Amino acid sequence: MRDDIPKMHRLKRVVEENSITKTFVFDCDFQVQPGQFINIWLPRIDEKPMSVAFADGKELSLSIANVGSFSAAVHQLKEGDQAGLRGPYGQPFRWEAKQKIAMVGGGFGTAPLYFTAFHAIQDGCEVDLIVGARRKDLLMYEDRISKLKHTSLHLATDDGSAGHNGYNVQVLQQLIEGGKKFDMIMTCGPEVMMAAVAKLAEKYKIPAQISLERYMKCGFGLCGNCVVDPTGDTTCTKGPVVPLEYVQQVAEFGKYHRDSMGKKKEW
Repeated sequence: MRDDIPKMHRLKRVVEENSITKTFVFDCDFQVQPGQFINIWLPRIDEKPMSVAFADGKELSLSIANVGSFSAAVHQLKEGDQAGLRGPYGQPFRWEAKQKIAMVGGGFGTAPLYFTAFHAIQDGCEVDLIVGARRKDLLMYEDRISKLKHTSLHLATDDGSAGHNGYNVQVLQQLIEGGKKFDMIMTCGPEVMMAAVAKLAEKYKIPAQISLERYMKCGFGLCGNCVVDPTGDTTCTKGPVVPLEYVQQVAEFGKYHRDSMGKKKEW
């Protein structure tokens, strides 16, 4: 069951995650699966799709980085304010009981992976969650992840200010080449990073799930804004979470996407 018309929900609290990202926790009873997204609407401003950072049927959390005019407006919200929410939309991450899962998150892509790990470990899964960022002050969810049972946290920063000096994909490769066995790889974050994860998964023949995100305006396959080349599929319904075999068919994956007017934009 989903809402396709925005309903106003009260903001219960705001948590500062790092220098550019805040988590907004709403009073909301949406039943959301990890990997799905919702649309958040600010009247007279705009509406944008956002990955769900956590939901338990009573509250819904969105971790949003201040990277543009709309997200800057969201960052002005205070406790007690209201915003329109609709959804949830899209395909979630999926796992089987007792799997060994590697999760690779870049930037605020870490949030939905934490949501996924939280539920996967309840099914007896073991998780290696590899978090990457440009520098230490941009890392997020370290404390939350550290408190999860059966979950190992690995950090990587481009400048070496925390964890591995380099990329999180390099940490994944080190784990695999060091003898770590994984039944599944899941990834969410910058597409160039996810493309590198996909290549590793293909090389080592490990099943993988990728959060293939586009600007999904409507959320239910009507507007066509999130269609990918050359399949013609709408990402909001086919994805955002898709298997490795699917992104191997998507010519634009890791290369380009399209803006709100349909113009190609290289990553």
